[in-house]
Amino acid sequence: MNESVQLRSQTSSLAMLRTLGGIAMISGFLVVLVFQWTRPIIAENKRIAIEKAVFQVVPNAVSRKDFVLGPEGISPFGRKAKGETVYAAYNSKGELQGIALEAAAPGYQDVIRILYGYSPKCECVTGIKVLKMTETPGLGDKIAYDPDFLRNFYGLDGTLNEAREGLAHAIVAVKHGSKTEPWQIDAISGATISSKAIGRMIDASGARMFPLIQRHLAGFRQEVVSAERPDES
Repeated sequence: MNESVQLRSQTSSLAMLRTLGGIAMISGFLVVLVFQWTRPIIAENKRIAIEKAVFQVVPNAVSRKDFVLGPEGISPFGRKAKGETVYAAYNSKGELQGIALEAAAPGYQDVIRILYGYSPKCECVTGIKVLKMTETPGLGDKIAYDPDFLRNFYGLDGTLNEAREGLAHAIVAVKHGSKTEPWQIDAISGATISSKAIGRMIDASGARMFPLIQRHLAGFRQEVVSAERPDES
């Protein structure tokens, strides 16, 4: 009698394990299926968001060309090259207006991701656009729309040092109302953490990328010239 009960119990346990295993396999398959289905949609939405943002952060830009820029040099996007994707923006005459770059840093709630513009001519930041954030509504999220805060990035100083290997001054967010230098960001009251995150990400990105942009500046210009003047033979 006891052996029969024990056998039924074991059989029931095995059946339950098989059922749970089957459910896990189906769930895993559905997760992969949804991921594969949504990945191109997410990628396309990101492409559209970046395209719009490029023209917001680089004044007078009407067209763009994507590149990969790294210590080894500059390459058109799509080729196998080590570096970061940057977006060169041009005016209606094909003249380089600036470079848009992505940057990210931890904020108060989660990682904040932005696109910002850089002008090689003035060696300054020309604007930012928040691409992703989950900051506190009414406080931290002001970094995306507060006009006074966004004005910080119209000509924010990104001058290189004498060696042309880094920034002459660190880009930092300071307490609201205490900004005295062109490389400082006037933080939003009540959103200091979010404001400082913007400063950290631009400082880290700029120290790394601005020297490379200046070093390979001719490459951005040559690409658009060659595109506008194809071989006539």
